Amino acid sequence: MVILALYNLKGGVGKTAASVNLAYLAAREGYHTLVWDMDPQGSSSFYLGAQAGVKNTSRKLLNSEMDLEEAIQASPYENLSVIPADISARHADILLNEMKQSKKKLASLLQPLKKTYDVVILDCPPGISLLHDAVFAAADWVLMPNIPTTLSVRSFETVLDYFKEHNLDREKLKCFFSMVDHRKNLHHEVMNAFYKDRLFFKSYIPYLSDVEKMGVKEAPLETYAAGSYAAQCYRDLWKEIRKNCIE
Repeated sequence: MVILALYNLKGGVGKTAASVNLAYLAAREGYHTLVWDMDPQGSSSFYLGAQAGVKNTSRKLLNSEMDLEEAIQASPYENLSVIPADISARHADILLNEMKQSKKKLASLLQPLKKTYDVVILDCPPGISLLHDAVFAAADWVLMPNIPTTLSVRSFETVLDYFKEHNLDREKLKCFFSMVDHRKNLHHEVMNAFYKDRLFFKSYIPYLSDVEKMGVKEAPLETYAAGSYAAQCYRDLWKEIRKNCIE
């Protein structure tokens, strides 16, 4: 089982869209895939047509009042399951703060799923907190979408510094550009600068309305716009991730 965390310090960079689309592509290739929606907004749950079946599911999972298997729901897509988020996910840091060995909590919760799932994708809320420390410890790879702008790249550098300061394995950080607008020279300049240092995957996700329509369609991009350029970009990104992180 490979655990991929879709994470960024900033919000609004395309984490959830990537989580859902990459999970769909993994499942379509036969990988038994699970998306754990950890964001109180519950956007990936929404895209996958899932709602928490029990009140305060997120809190109960972290408190060990409920087994992870009990929270898993089937999605409309073969090989793809989801653990929906609810508003109680906002209490994650408070709950973890009260626990011993809180950094190991998510890893221990996921341990029983190793024989059931090939790929687990954690759709993380933005920030750096106790929850994220637990995510970094549990994940095999931390995938960071970044918009090619000054502030977004600055947040990427902040995360790099955080990993260094806390003796975290920076090798598990894998980044890609998201919401790329080819009309903006700045986007090209930033991308070219980082590609030279080989810090990012070559594949990127464009800023196109087809991706935004996921909210209207309540579905992965591939199911309603498979022939679009954006869908092809996600397929290319998935191939890179599969090669570097899965196989």
